Amino acid sequence: MSAVAAPSPHHRRIAEALRRAIRSGVYPRGALLPSERELAEDFEVSRGTVRHALSTLRAEGVIASRRGARGVVLAELLSFSAWARSLGEEPSGRVVELARRYADAADARRLDVDEGDPVFALLRVRMLGDAPVMIERTTFVESVGRLVATIDLESDSIYARLADLGVVFAQARHTVSAIAADTLDAQLLAVDPGTPLLRQIRRTTSPDGRAIEWSDDRYLGDAVSFVLENSSGSRNAARVIGADGD
Repeated sequence: MSAVAAPSPHHRRIAEALRRAIRSGVYPRGALLPSERELAEDFEVSRGTVRHALSTLRAEGVIASRRGARGVVLAELLSFSAWARSLGEEPSGRVVELARRYADAADARRLDVDEGDPVFALLRVRMLGDAPVMIERTTFVESVGRLVATIDLESDSIYARLADLGVVFAQARHTVSAIAADTLDAQLLAVDPGTPLLRQIRRTTSPDGRAIEWSDDRYLGDAVSFVLENSSGSRNAARVIGADGD
């Protein structure tokens, strides 16, 4: 007898249904999602389950919302894993290092901790198929880093799994610039030193404003670019394929 896969938790089912609706244009960028109550009724689940699903979408950068308000669609599939799958690629990661260390001055400034406090630092190369396209250098506050250490970092989306574990991502600030690949970047991405890269500095906070993580991510410019869209209500970025991607 062949094994039957266990059903996904309800919040994952709801998150995937909303992703499909966003991809298909049912909820375009800037649109409001149904309320928690409406979604709970539609999916026949509790509002707590709906909140968990919406937290997953916030972690992926798909929506933004604040307590008591409906989710607003920002940009489709901002997380690396979800974006890669939208291209028909299977995302993966090669962990170079995950280490518990002591916060330096940059960590203290960005994570609102004291220098010398314990933090967790992750260095991971993200892949599309067998090709390296991005380097993640992410530092987590200790409580979140301990959860990261339990995740399958070779294949899982950190942010979706942390949302599953109850870590709520409320807001992220992104700064995008250009940088030349240093020696380690070049080695990890299999390019020449000095190759132009896109650099994204990100700081993410919880609903009560506490820092969760900060990251220095570096992308191959011929694989990934960013589209910035400003409106009166939000500013957001979407990851797209190629320098001229739509």
